[in-house]
Amino acid sequence: MPLVSMKEMLEKAKEERYGVGQFNLNNLEYAQAILQAAEEEQSPVILGVSEGAGRYMGGFNVVVDMVKALMKSYGTTVPVAIHLDHGSSFEKCAEAIHAGFTSVMIDASHDPLEDNIAVTRKVVELAHIHGVSVEAELGRVGGQEDDIIVDDAEAAYAIPSECKQLVDETNVDVFAPALGSVHGPYKGEPNLGFDRMEEIMGLVDKPLVLHGGTGIPTADIKKAISFGTAKINVNTENQMAQGKAVRQVLAEQPEQYDPRKYLGPGRDAIKETVIGKMREFGSSQKA
Repeated sequence: MPLVSMKEMLEKAKEERYGVGQFNLNNLEYAQAILQAAEEEQSPVILGVSEGAGRYMGGFNVVVDMVKALMKSYGTTVPVAIHLDHGSSFEKCAEAIHAGFTSVMIDASHDPLEDNIAVTRKVVELAHIHGVSVEAELGRVGGQEDDIIVDDAEAAYAIPSECKQLVDETNVDVFAPALGSVHGPYKGEPNLGFDRMEEIMGLVDKPLVLHGGTGIPTADIKKAISFGTAKINVNTENQMAQGKAVRQVLAEQPEQYDPRKYLGPGRDAIKETVIGKMREFGSSQKA
């Protein structure tokens, strides 16, 4: 099955009240684990690629070719999107689109609203020509994503009226309002702004995105889905599962040097985590 845009899979998820996971790629093992999990669970899936991870893996073209080759090798039948996570500029989004990404996020949430709207509109115009979906963000999600660090004092909840203005003026496909989630591990209990989430959903009528899905209780995930959240981003939890598995192998086999012997169990840990998330989000058997 060819790579697809996020648009249709997330509109279906919103309508049927389940969430599709975005699981970030960091290397080959992540792509293997996530694609295997998606096929076994018969779940649609979004492969997130940050700019930093893209550089690490050799560039956007390498990522696309790697995923396509794996899908061909595995005989993948479920919908798969490759998504630029937190694209920092129009130029980076364009680079990803021309490399074969089927979805991009333009993150101009740090800019004034008018500037955010202007660059998002520009990205949407280019992306839609190529059949690529676009995600935009308003407000600031706390924590760290690649080189971007937003501390608790700088994190900001999205303002509903501004959300409507951005969506109306850009024709963006998917929308990520900052509502109290964070990138990376939570320092305390998650405190999502459900009242504001419900208000925003009533104003924008687009699939919503929940960034920082690691560590959010299942009850809160399900509540967010009931308010129109259709895309939930997970990366830290997979990284932690992989790291734990690798450390365990090397602790038990200190003389081990074959990377397949410790990265393999790390890959299996990622796969197990992704399967659990797909079941939690309700996307299993929705392909």
